[in-house]
Amino acid sequence: MATPTFFAIRNRYPSAIITALTMPLLQSLIHDEPWQNEILTWPPKKHWPKLPALIRQLRRRKFDLAILFQNSFRSALIAGLAGCKQRIGYDRDGRGFLLTHKIPVPKTAGQIKPHPICDYYAQLAIATGCDHPGDQLTLTTNPNDDETINQRLRDLNIPTDQPKIIISPGASFGASKLWVPERFAQLADRLATEHNAATLITCAPSEDTIANDIARKMTTPAHVINNPHINLSQLKSIVRQANLLVCTDSGTRHIGKAFNIPIVTIFGPTHQEWTDTNYARERKASIPVDCGPCQQKTCPEGHHKCMTDLTVDMVHVQCEDLLSNCNATPRGRREPTNVAPPLVGGENAGTDSKAE
Repeated sequence: MATPTFFAIRNRYPSAIITALTMPLLQSLIHDEPWQNEILTWPPKKHWPKLPALIRQLRRRKFDLAILFQNSFRSALIAGLAGCKQRIGYDRDGRGFLLTHKIPVPKTAGQIKPHPICDYYAQLAIATGCDHPGDQLTLTTNPNDDETINQRLRDLNIPTDQPKIIISPGASFGASKLWVPERFAQLADRLATEHNAATLITCAPSEDTIANDIARKMTTPAHVINNPHINLSQLKSIVRQANLLVCTDSGTRHIGKAFNIPIVTIFGPTHQEWTDTNYARERKASIPVDCGPCQQKTCPEGHHKCMTDLTVDMVHVQCEDLLSNCNATPRGRREPTNVAPPLVGGENAGTDSKAE
């Protein structure tokens, strides 16, 4: 959901060296994206002793600008210790004194209310002199990953022209986002039978249990893509081939949006407003409950009604609405334009200035 802002910044500063500082898990997601020049690793918590070395590495690069997508105090502290001349971020978590350009957090009656995260990130772009970048998500794939996925599909004897329905049942957020495996299985069986479709079930290593459970409960063939597991770069390649993606409110959903894939998202405890992108090829399957959306990782009431009361028929009708016109056209690359206004408060427009 940050990609509109990433591209807006690249378009405004086509000659800048843009470094993405990100956690290892996400690096395969962005390593082919044209808005960045290089990727540095943000160490996970168990490797925090490596932070001093990272700070020294950043200081040697002499960054002109740090744009902080994370809301953490730590990210602002590191940007300051790294000597980034300008530091743009939201004024929250006690870090305002570390920022040179503070963005006020949007609040209503003193409270942060659910609002689209693309708009939240857009304010970072606006602070650097960009127009509002909108909410069209954009990702790219590379030929090697595309061929790897094509070979796996050939090995599974899935014809190129056979409709492909991807089921992505997991959610790293927590158990409260998970739909019942039996219902995923029943839904996939109906769709596969009605549309002569191949069913592909994607999962992270921690989601093997639910993915395999769905496949076992199906009466039509299903292919769990976990032997071996694919990384996020390969996940982009396989999602791009889908005629329909059925998923929880998870990251795979946003990859599907970036490639213009028809998506049915199963919502339970989370506020839909946070991830709203006005995406016309998405249907949201959910039911209203008195206790929700609670935004909790596990159901505080113990009944999980927001998910257990959501029936197969309710989700199936949303799938059929999309499959009546399911030819997806993958989105291509966005190329940088030749616009290079000055950096905020800086003097290096159009030069090899650097931004994190």
